Amino acid sequence: MPHIDKHPPGAFCWIELATTDQNAAKSFYSSLLGWASQDFPMGPTDFYTMFQLEGRDTAAAYTMRPEERSQGVPPHWMIYIAVESADDAANRAAQLGGRVLGPPFDVYDVGRMAVVQDPTGAIFALWQPKKHTGTGIAGVHGTLCWADLITPNPARAKEFYAGLFGWRFYAGQNDPSGYQHIANGETSIGGIPPAEFRDSNAPPHWLAYFYVSNCDETAAQAKELGGKTLLAPMAIEKVGRMAILADPQGAVFAVIGPEDSPHPS
Repeated sequence: MPHIDKHPPGAFCWIELATTDQNAAKSFYSSLLGWASQDFPMGPTDFYTMFQLEGRDTAAAYTMRPEERSQGVPPHWMIYIAVESADDAANRAAQLGGRVLGPPFDVYDVGRMAVVQDPTGAIFALWQPKKHTGTGIAGVHGTLCWADLITPNPARAKEFYAGLFGWRFYAGQNDPSGYQHIANGETSIGGIPPAEFRDSNAPPHWLAYFYVSNCDETAAQAKELGGKTLLAPMAIEKVGRMAILADPQGAVFAVIGPEDSPHPS
């Protein structure tokens, strides 16, 4: 199980849940993905939850602010992308047509961040690490492993992210679907499904994938724990089995597991 001490610029380095019921979310994800949790005070009543696997940071959660809820923002997972300078990356994002929703600011002494909306509408965070480098483990049940950009304009999105992070986009070998893989350097980190596969009722967003030991079992357990199945477990040839789920508060995420794991016929 690989331990991660540092993420290269352009990599997905952290994942954070904004929720309406933090304690319920802790219970759900701890049961589903095996996460241990530790709470850190953020004020008189607020706290920040750090999730861990094998003693390594793997994700986090916080309770949404009243202003977020009043604006109709639903519970969601936020993807963080590593950068060398949050200020430089935020400026570059604006030059490339993105919107800087949250200008760069220091998060205590652990890092510096900014929140950006790409030109097609999807939101993500920039992370300049200091004491906290991000996720510290990969390749085991419950770890972030992939992310898809769900957008109505893949061509514009590719132009933006290539300019901002230097990402490369490519089609899979003998894959006529139109799915575009995202490579950060030599490492494939995510993808962009064809626009026609997008739910027109869903706004543009980044969809995080967590690796699980058995996709079908995880999807069934999520339902037992009060979650929903948005896309039933399905096989992706030569990749694995994946499903799209929502937690009891409505935050959407995907899971993917080995292709040869036992599943109903």
